[in-house]
Amino acid sequence: MQINELKENRLRELARIRPDGARVLSIFLNLDPTQFATPPARASEISSVIDDAHRRVRDSDGLSHEERKGLEEDVGRADSFLRDLSPKGAHGVALFACGAVDLFEGIRLPRPIDTRAVVNDSPFVEPLVELLGSGGDWMVVLVNRQTGRLLRGDGHHFQELPAVEDDVHGQHSQGGWSQARYQRSVDEDVMDHLKNVADAVFLRFKRAAFNHLLLGGPTETLTEFEGKLHPYLRERLAGRIEIDVENSSPDDVATCVREKIDQYTKKSEREALDRLQEGVATGGRGVAGLDDTLGALNERRVETLLLNEGFDSAGCTCPQCGSVYSVTGGTCPADGTDLECRDNVIENAMHLALEQSATVLVVRDEDNARELESRGGIAAILRF
Repeated sequence: MQINELKENRLRELARIRPDGARVLSIFLNLDPTQFATPPARASEISSVIDDAHRRVRDSDGLSHEERKGLEEDVGRADSFLRDLSPKGAHGVALFACGAVDLFEGIRLPRPIDTRAVVNDSPFVEPLVELLGSGGDWMVVLVNRQTGRLLRGDGHHFQELPAVEDDVHGQHSQGGWSQARYQRSVDEDVMDHLKNVADAVFLRFKRAAFNHLLLGGPTETLTEFEGKLHPYLRERLAGRIEIDVENSSPDDVATCVREKIDQYTKKSEREALDRLQEGVATGGRGVAGLDDTLGALNERRVETLLLNEGFDSAGCTCPQCGSVYSVTGGTCPADGTDLECRDNVIENAMHLALEQSATVLVVRDEDNARELESRGGIAAILRF
């Protein structure tokens, strides 16, 4: 089975999977190379999470015979898959399995994650939302007059894609009209090269959209290059970096962009909080605090869910409609179904946000987090 990369769109699709008459097994495996660099260490961690999965299935209440049997089969498939897995630079793996709906998907994770197994009525994607939100999906383009390099990653690790290299003539040394004609030819070659690089970036975007774009290279070249980018790509421009176009490694790129990405993330959080403040102040498109935020999620009105890192709260969920409440028992006001109480319903709130195509923004900047804490640690910008 092919293992996939962590993508926001796929997480939304997974969040909408809710099998009828079956449960979903979600497994998270830590492959931090500082702890699990050797095969024996990885094998021990795999054994631990498979044992945890068997225990979750055995101890889960309310499972029918068919549901329990299906989960045990899923655990067996997960065991075989993880034993044969080659890490290939992954720092973690998420695996979702449900034979009843032909779901068996592995996702490579760019950073370590706590090893555990979860049995639920849908794929447990919330830990991946937090991972994705801490970096996002970035494309870095390094370009000069002859070379275009494309690197894609999460802000912490980058993978280099095939480069774009064009045969651009060198500077002509003769004077007079001959030199002028030759220079025009060189300039045309450069413009063609920059267009080829821009086309390659847009092709990558069409195959798998990314959220943000950073550029590196000589200032004059980047100015020309930006003009050749598709409008969709210009909308995603997050700035420029100073870096050696041809000799920098992917690790060098990750180090160079980190400060720029942190600045962009802080700015994005600030802009979201400003929109929230305006919405709350006018009694319009903004709510703050647990009860009001959950109410907006249940009404499917949320555009952006904001919460502080580590925020949690006990409450109940409706197994029928997915609504989330801060109460500790009773029936769902929407459909009368008996509520299921949990120690932490914020995971379900994030899941509900994904189902309605809302953005989940985990606020990490210290100043921004303090401001959100003053509003209850959780809030939402509304569509209407």
